[in-house]
Amino acid sequence: MSTTIYVPADAAALSVGADAVAAAIASEAARRGQDVRIVRNGSRGLFWLEPLVEVATATGRVAYGPVAAAGVPELFDADFLSGGAHALGHGPTEEIPFLKNQERLTYRRIGLADPLDLDAYEQLAGWQGLRRALSLSPAAVVQEVLDSGLRGRGGAAFPAGIKWKTCADTAATQKYIVCNADEGDSGTYADRLTLEGDPYSLIEGMLIAAFAVGASEGYVYIRSEYPRAFRVFSRAIELAEAAGFLGADAAGSGRPFRLHARLGAGAYICGEETSLLESLEGRRGQVRVKPPLPAVSGLFGRPTVVNNVVTLATVPVILAHGATGYRDFGLGRSRGTIPLQLAGNVRRAGLVEKAFGLSLRELLQDFGGGTASGRPLRAVQVGGPLGAYLPDAALDTPVDYEAIAAIGGMLGHGGVVVFDDTVDMAAQARFALEFCAVESCGKCTPCRIGSTRGVEVVDRLRRGEDAPGQAALLRELCTTLIDGSLCALGGMAPFPVLSALDHYPEDFGLAR
Repeated sequence: MSTTIYVPADAAALSVGADAVAAAIASEAARRGQDVRIVRNGSRGLFWLEPLVEVATATGRVAYGPVAAAGVPELFDADFLSGGAHALGHGPTEEIPFLKNQERLTYRRIGLADPLDLDAYEQLAGWQGLRRALSLSPAAVVQEVLDSGLRGRGGAAFPAGIKWKTCADTAATQKYIVCNADEGDSGTYADRLTLEGDPYSLIEGMLIAAFAVGASEGYVYIRSEYPRAFRVFSRAIELAEAAGFLGADAAGSGRPFRLHARLGAGAYICGEETSLLESLEGRRGQVRVKPPLPAVSGLFGRPTVVNNVVTLATVPVILAHGATGYRDFGLGRSRGTIPLQLAGNVRRAGLVEKAFGLSLRELLQDFGGGTASGRPLRAVQVGGPLGAYLPDAALDTPVDYEAIAAIGGMLGHGGVVVFDDTVDMAAQARFALEFCAVESCGKCTPCRIGSTRGVEVVDRLRRGEDAPGQAALLRELCTTLIDGSLCALGGMAPFPVLSALDHYPEDFGLAR
């Protein structure tokens, strides 16, 4: 009887030798005359264990990791095909505490099957949300999204249902659904995990959105640094179209919906929705002045819903189980779950999907296991390169949009980057301003010029030149950036700078 073995083909697993591990398993099984079936699944998101090999046994899947190709014969010697004990064994995969203690809704399928297997997607509750959506009126679908409390998971946290309703209520002969997959924040990979590990969930979410607002065409804008994600998702579009889910009669709805994948050109600013639209139209990625909003006049001047990958991939969950079921997770105005992505100097890096409300300390200790170096934690940056640096005293703050904002930060796309006590926070502040200077689209003066002048001020501070005066000048410059920038790149670059000044003044040569 054949034994099924799962070896991830996710980019993170491939980077640490997953292909060689799969080849070694196939070779060793053939040498021993053992019948195995190797499935290249998506990652479970437990990156410190990659390549994470799973074996299907009579009692469920058993995990081993991190597995190296050279260690495969030893796994066979330990009878891992039957779930045998081994130093790399973690027991039943679902019982690994990092995974067991999550509340996976949007990411409930990643790592369970071949991402491009349409039959597997169906067996794992795929298309249920779409089928329910097609049984409702478009207005009812929009209302479900509104009632769920879903907010954009790309960073701005704007209620998704309001965007949809605005687009639905705007009369036009042509409308678009655009997915922002230009995931450029440091320490983030939730979008990539979906594109590579559960692409049909995004297609399903975009189909539901198209039906709700009356769109007939969609685009997924994927960052250029994700070549594998682009290939996998492009293939998923082809297979979905061949199966009738996309095309002239999408999913048997009697309505057309065609989907296209587009590769970005490496500009961080194209993560901003209007710059993305400019790029899609073939122009330089520069921020548009709003209004008009994209939901009224977006791609090619037509009403357009722009949501990110996680937002759209969550929609099928909401439609399948109802708005109330999703809203029951979370707290306050932050409803449902959020995929938090642990990175940096952390012992257990990976994706943690939890309902809003756990504390940052719980996230970093219970899931992350503290710093990888074993040294004391000094700072945590939440929300990507434009997020604030938070000290230990702030770690009991709940993961909640409003609670994080109340301490001068932002939750953003859910990236959490950890630093130990060796970090130079003045250097980190300088990096934030330099990043803004390099990535600015150049359209507005505060961002274009202010970020460059900010780097110069930080350099003077680090050299000890009139520290109090330079610190005051830096704060004034940050105020100008916040108040005068056209978009969040310039408007939020001061967050890491000001938080570093506030919490770590000694790194700038200032008195605490």
